[in-house]
Amino acid sequence: MRIAHPLLFIYAEDEVQLVKISVAMKAFLTNNLPLSPSPSCSISKPSLLLSFISIKHEKMTTTPTWKNQPSLSPLRISATSQTAPASIETATNFQVPSEMKAWVYGEYGGVNVLKLDSKVLVPEVKEDQVLIKVVAAALNPVDAKRMMGKFKATDSPLPTVPGYDVAGVVVKVGSQVKTLKVGDEVYGDINEKALENPKQYGSLAEYTAVEEKLLAPKPKNLDFLQAAGLPLAIETAYEGLERAGFSAGKSILVLGGAGGVGTLVVQLAKQVFGASRVAATSSTGKLELLKSLGVDLPIDYTKENFEDLPEKFDVVYDTVGQCDRAVKALKEGGTVVVLTGAVSPLGFRFVVTSNGSVLVKLNPFLESGEVKPVVDPKGPFPFSQATEAFSYLETGQATGKVVIYPVP
Repeated sequence: MRIAHPLLFIYAEDEVQLVKISVAMKAFLTNNLPLSPSPSCSISKPSLLLSFISIKHEKMTTTPTWKNQPSLSPLRISATSQTAPASIETATNFQVPSEMKAWVYGEYGGVNVLKLDSKVLVPEVKEDQVLIKVVAAALNPVDAKRMMGKFKATDSPLPTVPGYDVAGVVVKVGSQVKTLKVGDEVYGDINEKALENPKQYGSLAEYTAVEEKLLAPKPKNLDFLQAAGLPLAIETAYEGLERAGFSAGKSILVLGGAGGVGTLVVQLAKQVFGASRVAATSSTGKLELLKSLGVDLPIDYTKENFEDLPEKFDVVYDTVGQCDRAVKALKEGGTVVVLTGAVSPLGFRFVVTSNGSVLVKLNPFLESGEVKPVVDPKGPFPFSQATEAFSYLETGQATGKVVIYPVP
């Protein structure tokens, strides 16, 4: 198969590889995706003099068979101009396969129930949905709780493909989709209500179907890896601050400031809501991260009890389950936002509602660099190591988000 572009010729074994190549080249040419040497493919471009380029960590294992042509490598690209095009559109004639690779569990339990299955049916697209070719996905505590059966009374039927967060490329659109089109790079939390009938087909798969209203364009300055770690956490951070009535001039203490939600609460509080002062707790080794995110008062919880400090706060955002202590750090009239654990008087708990419009609202802050994604340095975990990623998440020691990348 050959797809001709005014400046480039792209050879691919089949449509599946063509989409991957298109995504990779678009990311490469716009500097959005890290690339590394591999014998899988090659590029000759006078202005860059690069060769043997492929998506980082990803390997193409098949050798194409060409009719009436000599044997060729999976990808050969040649340029006839000194200037590279700004982007390459994903092929509009891409044929979605009927089956895909996905992580699946057919019973509730620990990480041992999670199995990789290469024969999972690709989900059907409803009229208000798009089908996404997943490039990266991220894990959240709710994924582990769901797998353990913590809210099985309101869960979708087993078997389940886990995963809430996704970043990828639209490859198919439903009849009532109004804005998104094939080739769009998007990100989002695929479940509108985290605990109420979440999708049976989640994001730990090659493809996932999502309502258009839950998605937003991927920020232009972020790669798929960074974008995948944002949706559920940043929407949780934002909704909690809104529900607490947080506004410019108020102070906030974030418990678990180096976690997936915490790193975003401290940034949104200061950069979006205009906090007068931001304090946050973490272990000793993560205090510098807190400072880099704009925290005015980093608190080492291994050495100090935050509730004993003389300074009090308008809002305490509790991401770790210490509401009974958090209320002692409040100013008169203050409130505690609770994500987990028991709720004491003066505190409230909520479950996030996924909303693509929130991501659209926050995209300018991400694209300007005022708000930055934080991906755990032990990652990303390749798709084949999803079980290891779950095990690491459950240690509670992750910094920022645990991301699965690349998804094949």
